[in-house]
Amino acid sequence: MFIQTESTPNPATLKFLPGQSVLDVGTADFPTADTAGGSPLAKRLFAVEGVTGVFFGIDFVTITKADNVEWDHIKPSLLGAIMEHYQSGQPVMGEDHKPSSGHAEHTGDDGEIVAQITELLDSRVRPAVAQDGGDITFHGFERGVVYLHMQGACAGCPSSTLTLKMGIENLLRHYIPEVTEVRPVA
Repeated sequence: MFIQTESTPNPATLKFLPGQSVLDVGTADFPTADTAGGSPLAKRLFAVEGVTGVFFGIDFVTITKADNVEWDHIKPSLLGAIMEHYQSGQPVMGEDHKPSSGHAEHTGDDGEIVAQITELLDSRVRPAVAQDGGDITFHGFERGVVYLHMQGACAGCPSSTLTLKMGIENLLRHYIPEVTEVRPVA
């Protein structure tokens, strides 16, 4: 098994490409070790000292490290953990995992606008940020403001504010006049 690694715009996050499927559909975000209970692979990765976040895409694993840890020190352990997991035959996610679009449900008068927002996110934004090892999902829409949740390499990335304001906000405002601003949520 050969696992490729790629840097991301976030220096604290590295993207691992195991050369096989990680998830069949959707994404899975584990911002802390406490949230990894439903995933044997995430638990194995959090066992490596210095790991502060794990994120799964269709064909990649994004891992975030603590600031006081160097990639050179933990990368071999992470590669070993991923390799051991795939050789063990265990599933990436537990049986109770239910894949979702990642977008928050929205009920209310703005259903048509929200449908346009999520369509643009799915077709234009999410594929681009997945290449950088992250994901951006719809969280809410209120009085012209779109709230987005950033995951994986996008969470805590130094360029995320620029991506939101200059990229995503301009895109959404161009296609959907009702959108006036884009803001991140924790």
